Amino acid sequence: MATLPNATLNDIQNRFATLEREMAKGPEHEVYSKLAAEYAGLEDVNAAIGDYRRAEEELKGTRALLADPSADREMRELAELEIDSLKERLEELTQSIRLLLLPKDAADEKGAILEIRAGTGGSEAGLFAGDLFRMYQRYAELHRWKLEILSASEGEVGGYKEVIAAIKGRGVFSRLKFESGVHRVQRVPETESGGRIHTSAATVAVLPEAEDIDVDIRTEDIRIDTMRASGAGGQHVNTTDSAVRITHLPTGIVVTSSEKSQHQNRARAMQVLKAKLFDMERQKADDERSAARKSQVGSGDRSERIRTYNFPQGRVTDHRINLTLYKLDRVIEGELDELVEALIADHQAHLLAAVGVDEGA
Repeated sequence: MATLPNATLNDIQNRFATLEREMAKGPEHEVYSKLAAEYAGLEDVNAAIGDYRRAEEELKGTRALLADPSADREMRELAELEIDSLKERLEELTQSIRLLLLPKDAADEKGAILEIRAGTGGSEAGLFAGDLFRMYQRYAELHRWKLEILSASEGEVGGYKEVIAAIKGRGVFSRLKFESGVHRVQRVPETESGGRIHTSAATVAVLPEAEDIDVDIRTEDIRIDTMRASGAGGQHVNTTDSAVRITHLPTGIVVTSSEKSQHQNRARAMQVLKAKLFDMERQKADDERSAARKSQVGSGDRSERIRTYNFPQGRVTDHRINLTLYKLDRVIEGELDELVEALIADHQAHLLAAVGVDEGA
């Protein structure tokens, strides 16, 4: 049976106890906030270690009972069953603790900026982009997250050429970060009289929402232009110069927002720009840390086709983990958890292998 290093477990429990004592002293707000953040980060693993050590003690006591020559046959049989059960429990706890000890992505608890753009496939791609947006919108509702559209460019026959939204809630980025990539749809368009299946695509990008503390944008590094907003087909055009375009000069990143309020457009465009710069820094740090982090799932490579939605067969396939579900109707309605959980589990398995703990400590 795999074991965990006692020294590491002791260090975690000791640190957790120290944090409790320091917080109980009532330090200043800023110090307390830092202690509380570290405390929250250790709470789950500390509880798991407590369960692990109690199970170890139970196993030790049960083995002692089995070795007792005065124990009768019935007691021995019960002890053997208990030993098997405790061994299974310890294996489960060992795996849980290993996962809890994996390096954390600092952005996992953040909200996210979701960008969806129509790709190849003409107007059908725009309709598919709309379907994807509604899928994520429904997923956000199921998790009681708040979604706000930051900017949108509608397609000629419906859907979107591009839509950008902010999704706020705890752990949003951790559950959506593997959605980045090319999504492909195979279906018969409503305009297709011959019943032929068409293939089109849309690109999804998920960025962690950046806070002011995460990104410092200097005034001299940006250029802000105002321009006249435009609408599809010349309708609902805002005739004031309220649309905003912000260019980040050092990187060349350009973001726009074209709603009715110029003030709101500035705020939304800056929100997206901060997220893009924060994501760029994270990607750079990931690349520098380890080549192992560039695996297809871990890298979130947006140029890769990651998933196919086949409507005639009612199936959705995630190509990164070779998972096919024959429940496309439910997935497209926002029931993404089965896919999300499988992607997270695969990512964790890759991390465990990378740090060399998949076979035991």
